[in-house]
Amino acid sequence: MENQASKLSDVFYKMRPYLLMICLQFGSAGNYIISMVTLNHGMNRYVLIVYRNGIAALVLAPFALIFERKTRPKITLPIFFQIMALGFLEPVLDQGFSYLGMQYTTTAYTSAIMNAVPSVTFVIAVILRLEHIRIKEIRSIAKVVGTMVTFGGALLMALYKGPLLNLFKSAASQHENAADSAAKHYVSGTLLILLGCVAWSAFYVLQSITLKKYPAELSLSTLICLSGTIQSSAVALAVVHHPSAWAVGWDSRLLAPVYTGVVTSGITYYVQSIVMKSRGPVFVTAFNPLCMIIVAILGSIILAEKIYLGSVIGGCIIAVGLYAVVWGKGKDYSGEDSGINEKEAAQELPITTTNANKLINSGISSDGK
Repeated sequence: MENQASKLSDVFYKMRPYLLMICLQFGSAGNYIISMVTLNHGMNRYVLIVYRNGIAALVLAPFALIFERKTRPKITLPIFFQIMALGFLEPVLDQGFSYLGMQYTTTAYTSAIMNAVPSVTFVIAVILRLEHIRIKEIRSIAKVVGTMVTFGGALLMALYKGPLLNLFKSAASQHENAADSAAKHYVSGTLLILLGCVAWSAFYVLQSITLKKYPAELSLSTLICLSGTIQSSAVALAVVHHPSAWAVGWDSRLLAPVYTGVVTSGITYYVQSIVMKSRGPVFVTAFNPLCMIIVAILGSIILAEKIYLGSVIGGCIIAVGLYAVVWGKGKDYSGEDSGINEKEAAQELPITTTNANKLINSGISSDGK
């Protein structure tokens, strides 16, 4: 019996990273669906951003105070401005554009386009000379080709819809009008989502710079969420003039900010940190397309979202481009290539729509969005 228990324990230990990442993808997919339901029911997206980041800050703050009380460095004026910029790039710009783009398209469409973030980040890093392209190296070729393939997939999704695929039948008929209306804005929705990707990617680049001067991840995450809450509150107060828009009840208006703040910020941070320490970020990224598939299924069933052939093909192309960038970046992490530069290897290119750093710092949905 003891031997069997020991074997079962060993099997579970080996399977734990896989099980945790699968559960994490379901959690991230739930974020897309719950956020969309809330927006469809009339909750203002600016108000949702405020509540989401506020709850995320409250969730992360106790852990930051407890675990980093002895290691937290002082905040200098340059770091303060960087934190404010991070709070503007992610919670305000990225979440604002992504929510609006999701309302113009669908949850599955948004989760697929968000896989372009690694490629956009790579382009920004190259422009800022944080990444170096060496044409003779396979890993550089993989990242360049993967970036081009990813953008090609996004362009295909924006310009080609194709025939409707009736994969799932939904009883949620009340959402059909919203889905039909959203289908008319795919091009503008794609542009908005891509703007969110650019803001998210710029956030990653600045975050990597800030972490070198302020190496307290939990505290930095909490401060970014707090900064995002303050700035998004200013935007919301300027745009939303009806006090009723801030009201919450025992429905999706309360569930969405609580879910995104607790599940996709607190729990996701903990799970991602465990898996990354043992398997690395490349392993985490490998599960991203699973979230896209789950969102497509749940969106079709719960939200009556329509799935078109162009979205399926484009999503698959983006996934291929994602894996190419991830594979190339994985060579940087492993240092398998003999000519690897230490400074370049130290630059961590974010590689997931549900990546831990985003989930920590934005209090969303890794979407997930």
